[in-house]
Amino acid sequence: MSEELQTERLLLRSIRPADADAITQIVQDPKVYRMLSSVAPNQPKAQTLGWITSHSAAAMADSEHVRAMIVDGDLVGVIGAKRAATGLPFTIGYWLAPKVWGKGLTTEAARGLLSWLEGRGETAFLSGHFVDNPASGRVLHKLGFMRAGRRKLFSLGRGESVEHFDMARLARNA
Repeated sequence: MSEELQTERLLLRSIRPADADAITQIVQDPKVYRMLSSVAPNQPKAQTLGWITSHSAAAMADSEHVRAMIVDGDLVGVIGAKRAATGLPFTIGYWLAPKVWGKGLTTEAARGLLSWLEGRGETAFLSGHFVDNPASGRVLHKLGFMRAGRRKLFSLGRGESVEHFDMARLARNA
């Protein structure tokens, strides 16, 4: 996904190396990294930059599409779609800076990303949330995701396995 997507309040664009400071600062907040499976506490900027540089090749391979959520020129979060192998559904993941929680921005960004993916012919999607993150569950429910299972998932931010709800959704055009 190389093009930018515009929603009512958000610009969803490719993440740039210049975004590394903002991303690193946000994901170092325990309110953020504790709810993610793949972000460690105190993630250094160098690790963020390494992650950013992986996006171009992953997008070219159609295995991952990651976008910055921009509001009034400021990066406030990240949303992405990643698939484990060709032919499998994309898994939707996201995080948002706590200063803008509760404003519907994640739901809006996910609707934009899902619409783009559906326009490409994708027919099913996966996602999920830790059991102790009901706000993320509400976002997924609003998007039409339904619970598909419950399991322990390792959280790098917590350093332990945490109860997790797996969720799934069919495309609107499926």
